[in-house]
Amino acid sequence: MNQNRLSSRWAWGVAIVAAVVAFGWGLSAPSGAVAQSGQSVILAMGQWHGIDSFHQAQGKALLVRLPDGRRFIRLEDFRVTNGPDLYVYLSGHPSARTGAQLHEGAAFEVARLKGNIGNQNYELPADLDVSNFKSVAIYCKRFSVMFGSAELIARP
Repeated sequence: MNQNRLSSRWAWGVAIVAAVVAFGWGLSAPSGAVAQSGQSVILAMGQWHGIDSFHQAQGKALLVRLPDGRRFIRLEDFRVTNGPDLYVYLSGHPSARTGAQLHEGAAFEVARLKGNIGNQNYELPADLDVSNFKSVAIYCKRFSVMFGSAELIARP
């Protein structure tokens, strides 16, 4: 491979890494941040808790609003017991431990879980009223089993 092609690929790799870091940095604004140009706002956050000795979860769940108005559920330092058919949900229950509790009142399926370890972002629909939800949950649809939940505490 000639030197120009190698340099070009290396430059593209650096540019992609820089874009990913910039996106992640933009989602990690300090709590209580005021919406200013280029700054995201943490609307609510919580700590993950497992459901039992087998179904474990840890890390943080954040509800984040970007400067352009888009909202995301962000999982940081996230780890959950691996399982089949896992989904991220928003729930009206503050700490659902069962499928019935997850679905009583408000419940919204956000997306299939991207992975059981690592930081992740899930964009929410623009018309979703997030005021009805009190927690984020990881739920196995195939076996109707909760794996973990994080109560969302609104930020001042």
